[in-house]
Amino acid sequence: MEGYKREFIEFMVESDVLKFGEFTLKSGRRSPFFMNAGAYVTGDQLHRLGIYYAKAIEASFGLDFDVVFGPAYKGIPLAVVTAMAISELYGKQVRYCSNRKEAKDHGEGGKLLGAELRDGDRVMIVEDVTTSGRSIEETFPIITAAADIEVVGLMVSLNRQEVGRGGKMCALDEIREDYGFPTLAIVTMDEVVSCLWNREVDGRVVIDDAAKAKIDAYYETYGARS
Repeated sequence: MEGYKREFIEFMVESDVLKFGEFTLKSGRRSPFFMNAGAYVTGDQLHRLGIYYAKAIEASFGLDFDVVFGPAYKGIPLAVVTAMAISELYGKQVRYCSNRKEAKDHGEGGKLLGAELRDGDRVMIVEDVTTSGRSIEETFPIITAAADIEVVGLMVSLNRQEVGRGGKMCALDEIREDYGFPTLAIVTMDEVVSCLWNREVDGRVVIDDAAKAKIDAYYETYGARS
């Protein structure tokens, strides 16, 4: 496992973003783990988050794109910090863009904020975690209607590796099949478990044998490892 991935997993735990226990998801599933990207709240956390996204994007996609797009609302700060980190790490200037939940009818108006999309732009989408693909379903028509752009990929923090709305493959794979662009995560749950099982982070074992047994049982029912 690449070093930045191991660091990112520990960072999620230290930031109280990735938790283990018993959680009820929007889907109604009872999950033994939960990720809440809204827990990144400090300047240092957001700076580090952008660095991890930039490293993962560069390693997986390269830097041949013009715009980082983050679907509202959690994708907005992600797009900003990722664009800043790409500049910091690689000296490449990319623009950031996000959508508005409600179109603005005064000032500059429109459905987008940040950079204007231009014909020929290559766009990288960033999200926190994708469980249903609903945000892409909402925003893909908006950005493709704004200009003749190409989406070069989607990067999320965590691939939960569980079946999406179609019930056969994970949400990231469903998006790839539906829209035709690559979809990747900084880390997968397999990598999270491999990294944390019976290892201490901040002086405590995050995934002990009992927690791993619950995760394994969950994936027997909902797993969709590609």
